[in-house]
Amino acid sequence: LYKKCGYKSDNTLPEIDDSFVEYDKIGRWGGKQDEHAWFYKKLIIPEQYRGKNVELVISTDAYNQSWNAINPQFIVYLNGALVQGLDMNHREIFLDNAEESYELYIYAYTGMNGDGWLDLDAKLVVYNEEARKLYYSLKVPFEVTEYLNPDEKTYIDIEKHILNTVNLLDMRVVGSAEFNNSVKAAQKYIDEEFFKKCTPEDVNAICIGHTHIDVAWLWTLAQTREKVQRSFSTVLALMKKYPEYKFMSSQAQLYKYLKEESPELYAEVKEMIKAGRWEVEGAMWVEADCNLSSGESLVRQVLYGKSFFKEEFGVDSKVLWLPDVFGYSAALPQILMKSGVDKFVTSKIGWNESNRMPYDTFWWKGIDGTDIFAYFMTAQDKHRGVPTATNCTYNAKLNPSQLQGGYDRYQQKNINNDIMITFGFGDGGGGPIRKDLEYYNILKKGISGVPVAKMEFAGSMLERVKKRAEENPKTPVWQGELYLEYHRGTYTSQAKNKRNNRKCEFLYEKAETLAVMNEKLNGSEYPKKALHDGWETILLNQFHDIIPGSSIKEVYEVSSKQYEQLKLSGREIASKAYSDIADNINTDGGILVFNPNSFTGDGAVKIDGVTYCVNDIPAKGYKVIAMPEIKADVKITDNKIENKFFRITVDENGTLSEIFDKRNMRQVLKNNERGNVVTAYE
Repeated sequence: LYKKCGYKSDNTLPEIDDSFVEYDKIGRWGGKQDEHAWFYKKLIIPEQYRGKNVELVISTDAYNQSWNAINPQFIVYLNGALVQGLDMNHREIFLDNAEESYELYIYAYTGMNGDGWLDLDAKLVVYNEEARKLYYSLKVPFEVTEYLNPDEKTYIDIEKHILNTVNLLDMRVVGSAEFNNSVKAAQKYIDEEFFKKCTPEDVNAICIGHTHIDVAWLWTLAQTREKVQRSFSTVLALMKKYPEYKFMSSQAQLYKYLKEESPELYAEVKEMIKAGRWEVEGAMWVEADCNLSSGESLVRQVLYGKSFFKEEFGVDSKVLWLPDVFGYSAALPQILMKSGVDKFVTSKIGWNESNRMPYDTFWWKGIDGTDIFAYFMTAQDKHRGVPTATNCTYNAKLNPSQLQGGYDRYQQKNINNDIMITFGFGDGGGGPIRKDLEYYNILKKGISGVPVAKMEFAGSMLERVKKRAEENPKTPVWQGELYLEYHRGTYTSQAKNKRNNRKCEFLYEKAETLAVMNEKLNGSEYPKKALHDGWETILLNQFHDIIPGSSIKEVYEVSSKQYEQLKLSGREIASKAYSDIADNINTDGGILVFNPNSFTGDGAVKIDGVTYCVNDIPAKGYKVIAMPEIKADVKITDNKIENKFFRITVDENGTLSEIFDKRNMRQVLKNNERGNVVTAYE
């Protein structure tokens, strides 16, 4: 059954009524971008499959498209519970120890790529688990040979054992008893003769599952709420199948979305955090732009992010996790160290167009001289006979090519032999796939020609590498900004959005200062929630694809409305504070001047059309200025202004037809000449 719908507001499943139609009578779904639909099926498991680990494999004709972030995606409900997501990379619904039947709901999303009608097909599959295990036992070593030179001893040894293993297989009747027995014999051979006798180098690839989710980019904030549910539920589903699987995710905003949209799923995530399998890190509210965000905003990114993680999960975040941000201000080391964050991680610097950063593990020195430990992720593919590339990824695949490529690309081998691999598809791609975890089961054994894979939290790995850097006097230092030679429109694209950000930063700093003054001077209630919520929205819109200007039009339509609401709320807070404070100060005929800045200020204020100069207004304070008596002998008519020094006449074109100097009794302009004439030259 099938019916169209809009964005869901919770996880309440729709009742089956006349609004549903037989999908077979339609045969296609979707029809336009950003479209939703519900599918329902009473799923009956064939008797011969019951009690086995069954998979329901879903496919659409859109799976041939290459970019998963905007492909059709799905949320799966079994017997009323949200169990996992589906996307281009995760196509199977797990029915372990299959029951007789299931109530299956699928909440479908067309995506943002194309506006055609889509297929939806499904088939039940039961795998031969022993054959699957042997497949990966052969496939992983074979992939090592793909980048080794054929004349290397490691290549020759691997090839020999692969051939010996394959030669043990009885392929005459696949699935027969003879076939199954040969699979067991082949697995025993490769385990005993190859894996147990391998002598890998003392090089480790520290692996942690990850899915980098852009809070907005080629989709809006509303779709991100769904991406979080899909990706995190898929992670949890795979964790049930793979006990060693560990996962890391940053950005407090994403966790807040999950808490609001799916409290049950959020509770499962919290349980995995307690169990030591889910790592909460990142420090900031979102992975924020660090070029345009003010110093105050960067401080609040850390304050809000760390506070959320501490209050919700009992975690004190120590790592600033910004793998995809478009450059990094030299103010960050000071801000981070003062905030209890002593490690910094990125990968984006590897995207430089011209110059490769000379270091991957180093001390980053900020503008005030503060040092912070910095680590660059280096995962990339390794190709036979090809030098390492500059470009690195934070969406790695857990395979030999990217593990060895990441180690080859890593530049500080004199300090450290561990590299970090964050594996998994991002941006709604659902994170790690089953293949990654099967590969891990092989790579953790240790194979010559590739680093040994170890599943570990990023924080503990970074702490270990940091200690090695502290003990090594040759650890290099980088001083100043980490400039990304890419995405240069960061400072110019979507100028209105950037202006709104800056105006709201100023407004909320001012409103907060005035609200504190009002509380201290008058005992007025401090508008904590309104200011907190306002800042949270400002921080959200400083995400590294929103404020730089790299998102779709719909993102900026949403942010524009948010900024207008922010301005209304901020001005209301400031206006009330101004009024309350002014009502309780005796100005004795003077003017009350506020200075919300953090430094003593001089400036000008305009009252009743008259501008006054004011001096020495205290920082984040106020001062009563006596009103000087102003005497002026200026006469103004429609086209003339006159005082005791000059008489000036303006003609209908806005140019000056007369400037008469009364002191010297002469016309300044020549006869019939005009002043204030703008001339353009080619």
